[in-house]
Amino acid sequence: MEERETSDGPGGPQGLISASFNQDTTSLSVGTKSGYRLFSVTSVDKMDCIHEGAECPDVYIVERLFSSSLVVVVSLSMPRRMNVYHFKRGTEICNYSYSNNILSVRLNRQRLVVCLEESVYIHNIKDMKLLKTLLNTPHNPSGLCALSVNHGNSYLAYPGSQTIGEIMVYDANNLSKVTMIPAHDSPLAALTFNTSGTKLASASERGTVIRVFTIPEGQRLFEFRRGMKRYVSISSLSFSSDAQFLCASSNTETVHIFKLEQHSPSRDGESPTWGAYVGKMFTAASTYLPSQVSDMMHQDRAFATVRLNMFGLKNVCALSTVQKLPRLLVASSDGHLYIYNIDPQDGGECVLVRKHRLFEGDEAPQEAQQEEEEPEDGRSLPPSTSPSYAATVSVPSTPPSSTTLTGYSEDGGAEKGDVIPEHEFAEGPVCLDDENEFPPVSKQTN
Repeated sequence: MEERETSDGPGGPQGLISASFNQDTTSLSVGTKSGYRLFSVTSVDKMDCIHEGAECPDVYIVERLFSSSLVVVVSLSMPRRMNVYHFKRGTEICNYSYSNNILSVRLNRQRLVVCLEESVYIHNIKDMKLLKTLLNTPHNPSGLCALSVNHGNSYLAYPGSQTIGEIMVYDANNLSKVTMIPAHDSPLAALTFNTSGTKLASASERGTVIRVFTIPEGQRLFEFRRGMKRYVSISSLSFSSDAQFLCASSNTETVHIFKLEQHSPSRDGESPTWGAYVGKMFTAASTYLPSQVSDMMHQDRAFATVRLNMFGLKNVCALSTVQKLPRLLVASSDGHLYIYNIDPQDGGECVLVRKHRLFEGDEAPQEAQQEEEEPEDGRSLPPSTSPSYAATVSVPSTPPSSTTLTGYSEDGGAEKGDVIPEHEFAEGPVCLDDENEFPPVSKQTN
């Protein structure tokens, strides 16, 4: 969930370069010309700055591990080096240099993944040792990849082809290939896992169709049509924590929210409606029509939408439960975070309830203006009357894994140097929520 903006225009004098939400959408990380910032997004009315780092300028990658003090930073001034910091102590844990520019970084409580244009590096998050290097991967100029935030099944997804939309699914825990998914006819543009790592959503460069697959089987579950009139560049995909909803943002003014629900057939003996009859006719017809027409018949439209007051700007979106209500968060390269209410029962046009600026010196956070809160059709959803997620969906719980996994070390193209020595850890993946439970804070360089 990351965006980049290197122009001087948007974002004020400091310049917003990148933005990403952490794994549970409780904080927002932004890279700027002067460094990076970490914000809390657990409240609608205020957005506290947790930390501001100025160790290096022009930060274009900044990733925080859940609510811990571990943050990974990559700067335009040294694009081949990854720095790992303990920001509460103000110390560097380690840094690694690679054979080419770093394009993206993904992490969970078990693995840290670094993606280059034609290779992928997998590190052990406990001691930052390099476990595996995937060399000669298909040309991937945007560094597109996704890592399951569930460390119990650390699935990694990345393009399996440069010319068509194939997805390679890799097990980053057991360091083995899982499956190849033929997802789209054109090259991939966006990938994301749900929280439990059991579903994977994808979009191609055309941006018209979004598909959801089961993991690890790779079977298609859902297919959503974002639009037919024009091709767009989808910048981010994000599941809600319960995997009942999926949002997609692009370079257009519209953010789409899709509902993942299976349409059950009518029970035997029930009187079929005209709509059901027509639906059966279309289903029957789709068996002998061309595949392109058949696919369109089975595609669902957006359940809810957001109309942004901007066009052509990069942004990253996320679905989150903030103060017990479902919200859509949109961080834009115009230097703002937008918070919208979602009606999880009826969908429709979402309501802007808050807009926060991301830079010092700007005016205080503003309430959404009346004309922004009320769409043209007059519908609105006051925060006090918004239904909660609990009233409409149940959130499955995924028990944490307590398995300690071992791997092996190799060069794999990284500049070899001293690695951080083994240290004692609690059994299982380190949580890193407590300052005392953290990889060794001693400066190491590799």
